[in-house]
Amino acid sequence: MQFAARTEKIEPFYVMEVAKAAQALAAQVADSDNPMIFLNIGEPDFTAAPLVQQAAQTAIAQGQTQYTSALGLPALRTAIGQWYADRFGVQVDAGRIVVTAGASAALQLACLALVNAGDEVLMPDPSYPCNRHFVSSADGVARLIATTPDQRYQLTSEQVQAHWGAQTRGVLLASPSNPTGTSIAPDELQRIHAVVQSKGGFTIVDEIYLGLSYEEAFGRSALALGEDIISINSFSKYFSMTGWRLGWMVLPPAMVPVVERLAQNLFICPSTIAQHAALACFAPESLALYEQRRAQFKARRDFFIPALRELGFGVPVMPDGAFYAWADGRALFPKLGVSNSWDFAYALMERAHLAVTPGRDFGASDTGCYIRFSTANAMEQLQEAVQRMRRLFA
Repeated sequence: MQFAARTEKIEPFYVMEVAKAAQALAAQVADSDNPMIFLNIGEPDFTAAPLVQQAAQTAIAQGQTQYTSALGLPALRTAIGQWYADRFGVQVDAGRIVVTAGASAALQLACLALVNAGDEVLMPDPSYPCNRHFVSSADGVARLIATTPDQRYQLTSEQVQAHWGAQTRGVLLASPSNPTGTSIAPDELQRIHAVVQSKGGFTIVDEIYLGLSYEEAFGRSALALGEDIISINSFSKYFSMTGWRLGWMVLPPAMVPVVERLAQNLFICPSTIAQHAALACFAPESLALYEQRRAQFKARRDFFIPALRELGFGVPVMPDGAFYAWADGRALFPKLGVSNSWDFAYALMERAHLAVTPGRDFGASDTGCYIRFSTANAMEQLQEAVQRMRRLFA
């Protein structure tokens, strides 16, 4: 059997390979004094809010399970638009909002709508691996540009200007970012977008962690820059609905019918049950719960980042959002007899029963020295993880 050439451009998702090894070991040590602690997967440890669960049950009981419009339930699109106004002070017409089968579907639709074969899309290194693979699956070329802690591991307008070539069509950014938890300063994002506009390109901003922003200086939506911004968002992170597979995108008006046509053919519609459930996300009771959880995520960050630094990890930039720590582990490699973060991750797994993610997935610029920790876990688990590492590195 011959496979399409594009499949060769899609690398394995190494996060999941490490996760499989961790799960296998976890089964062996589940009843021991040191069961596996998972700090590897970017998934909230919280589940959907009670009202959301009730709304899903009601939708099923009432038979609200048939196809919706490919654009999503009108009431849900309106509710999302109101959330932008209430939370971020940005007016977003519901007609520009397209509900999707997760943020992954939104990114796929955006790339299929905008990227031709051979087109380049500029992205920061490090960045979430699937984002570059969405570009590749549209037969485009993801061009990763090395970033530094001084620039918060984000692209600058100068880099976008310098690296824009004849085949470049746009930029794909993430703010806050996976794996770094850092955001683009609003004034810098405005400068980046101005460069892109001058080139006639597109600006896609992955904002799936925007609800989990902790610093007032960064917690602003890119949609404030104008209607030509393409914003990707999700119910997975802030709203704790990972397995429900529901997201959305906000598009320039002219792009909506193009994406609608693609979505009709590729997905028909997002999950109807998940859409009815998601309406309950915007009830005052649910929003209050999400804000309580955001405070807990921040408290975890405030404990874990200083603890990592005390252990000897380099974390040069305090994450301002999401639930990740992008930590340079090279000073600790000799303690475990390893030379890279891949082997370091396996050593932590086997010797301390801690599952973490090596930097390999996230780019090529020095990522072999970095480990991504997820703090989407209970404070007690984070504290125990620190104690285990302290004993291991002693």
